[in-house]
Amino acid sequence: MSGSGTRPGFPDIAVLEAQEERLTLRRFTYEDAWALGSALVELARERQAPVAIDIRRGGQQLFHCALAGSSADNDAWIDRKRRVVERHGESSLLVGSRFRAKGTTFEESSRLDPDRYAAHGGSFPIRVEGAGVIGTITVSGLPQVEDHAMVVEALERLLAT
Repeated sequence: MSGSGTRPGFPDIAVLEAQEERLTLRRFTYEDAWALGSALVELARERQAPVAIDIRRGGQQLFHCALAGSSADNDAWIDRKRRVVERHGESSLLVGSRFRAKGTTFEESSRLDPDRYAAHGGSFPIRVEGAGVIGTITVSGLPQVEDHAMVVEALERLLAT
């Protein structure tokens, strides 16, 4: 799972790019946001994961849930990770991995305020065929690779329906 320019335990950049390509949706409705958010809540409850979950389309928050053990800090992380996706159009984990592959970090080299932006895993672009990136889905509360993996798993479930 790890490789070229990433830290051990982190997915390879090519794997992350392939996920984003594969997890492009045909559409994204309010009902899809509810189904996706509900799938994430179900996954988190199964794992007793203390996470907060956020789904947005453009500037509108369509779904938000904070589970037991999460805190307002998770909401702050959601905002910081989400801003990275909105700015770069790629998952927060992929953006951070690209910087690490260059031998630096997002915080050192992006020139963006680390109080407003965090290229840590857990925020993923909602990409729709023919429309591009139209929103974000974000999880915060677990180690960043696990936050990212939970989002990917929920998107895979949505695509399977």
